[in-house]
Amino acid sequence: MNTDPILPSIVAVRTAIPDDAFTATTLGTLREGSGVVIREDGLVLTIGYLITEAEEVWLTRHDGKVIPGHALAYDQESGFGLVQALGPLDVAAVDFGDAAEAKVGDPVLFADGIGQTVHAHIVAKQEFAGYWEYVLNEAIFIAPAHPSWGGAALLDADGKLLGVGSLRLQMAREGQIADVNMVVPINLLPPILDDLLTRGQVNKPPRPWLGAFSGESNGKVVVMSVTQDGPAAQAGLRQGDIISEIRGYQVDGLADFYRKVWTSGPAGAEIPLRVLRNGREAWLRIKSADRNNFLKKPQLQ
Repeated sequence: MNTDPILPSIVAVRTAIPDDAFTATTLGTLREGSGVVIREDGLVLTIGYLITEAEEVWLTRHDGKVIPGHALAYDQESGFGLVQALGPLDVAAVDFGDAAEAKVGDPVLFADGIGQTVHAHIVAKQEFAGYWEYVLNEAIFIAPAHPSWGGAALLDADGKLLGVGSLRLQMAREGQIADVNMVVPINLLPPILDDLLTRGQVNKPPRPWLGAFSGESNGKVVVMSVTQDGPAAQAGLRQGDIISEIRGYQVDGLADFYRKVWTSGPAGAEIPLRVLRNGREAWLRIKSADRNNFLKKPQLQ
């Protein structure tokens, strides 16, 4: 696997977020990660949480040269973010691979923007549900884990891009708990890329958003916290509530819960939930929202 010519095309991403931004308390006001150049004009693909509400974006090449960037788009469904370099990066674009063809056991290279690489293998390809109202039908999981995973580039044996890093988490492997990275597969990008470049978002109605951080325990969906002033908080959803039904249908795990919410109508639809609270049942009606309406829009530097 000779990836030496490709590594300079993976850059460091540093962003500054206003103190009063919606995501400042959860994601911080200074964020650092990586991105990969995917077009010769300096278009950089990264993971969206690095650039959400960013008022400043800086891209750093391996030789230390710093170029300002502009946060173009963040797609809530895939998790991808796009940055446009505002000066010449002078590095080649990385070709896309086919994440759908990648197999468990395949060797891969996970590389960040400051030159750190991890030789790893794909250990799973499976559904992933995130606590922030997020589902991937088939995420890629690799091990060993990279210590600087956010926006890092996952490369196949031919040096082609299979995806970008999103999380570090733990997974049971061969009877032991191992650290792994979750990667968003690159195949999700081409169908939405033109929309993101021309509109800043995918051309379809936004999904309904509740503003609840939830986890799954033995198949049950448990509320971990609610976003201050978000739809769930306004409707009275609380930490510790167990969500058992939505619109009269039983909830079967976190991914099923999110999918039932998203098929309940566009953002703004009212979502009735049955919850168990301290052993008692209660019904709540949450008027959903468009998450993007709570976020600061990026300004051109």
